[in-house]
Amino acid sequence: MTLNCLAVDDEPLALGLVCAFIEKTPFLKLTGRFSSAVEALQGLHTQQVDVLFLDIQMPDLTGLELARVLEKSGAQGQGPRIIFTTAFNHFALEGFRVDALDYLLKPFNYEEFLRSATKALTYFELIHKAETPMVQQAPQTQPIREDYLFLKVEYQLIRVAYSDILYIEGLKDYVKVHLLNESKPLLSLTSLKALEEKLPAERFMRVHRSFIVNLEKIGAIARNNIQIGSAHVPIGDQYKDVFSDYVSRWT
Repeated sequence: MTLNCLAVDDEPLALGLVCAFIEKTPFLKLTGRFSSAVEALQGLHTQQVDVLFLDIQMPDLTGLELARVLEKSGAQGQGPRIIFTTAFNHFALEGFRVDALDYLLKPFNYEEFLRSATKALTYFELIHKAETPMVQQAPQTQPIREDYLFLKVEYQLIRVAYSDILYIEGLKDYVKVHLLNESKPLLSLTSLKALEEKLPAERFMRVHRSFIVNLEKIGAIARNNIQIGSAHVPIGDQYKDVFSDYVSRWT
């Protein structure tokens, strides 16, 4: 797999270094180089780009502003994944919020660059593998149901088996995915509603505005909460009737 790349930086030396690193990497192809985000935005409309190596501090239009433009226009879902390059580490959180794939802190060497580029390659390979079975099985009347999903955690996609999920907790724009045999939950930048739509309804149920449970992992049920392992998940009033209907099948 070869990834088409654009490099954007208003500093000629920094731009030259990124371009040299791209051309040095076998699975990357340099398809354009720009000294401003405005020029890059125009270039993105004329070619297919997989990865955008993007400086943050630039005149006229910053890298973060360009990322937000792509996100609002809907291009971010179909267009390039962004790897930010900057000399300022305090932009890391903002980079995460605009769904950047990675964040390179200047000055960086080729080893650090290659690590980020490999993340990009892994991301697109995972996407390709996730989409391929759907294409291959499309003619079948009963397509195979996957038993996992991919979660964006920090700057990588992590494959999570449904059977490993205990319950999911919603926190505004984030979710905590509590897993079997893991002391710490996975923190993913997505909404509980978006995740609910991806999960199979026969295995998972929303029981509270802030919680989804794996029905197979329920250990005990009290009047107002569900026990899963050592955790007690509350049952919201608006979800009680649906959950009660499900429980009634047990008796």
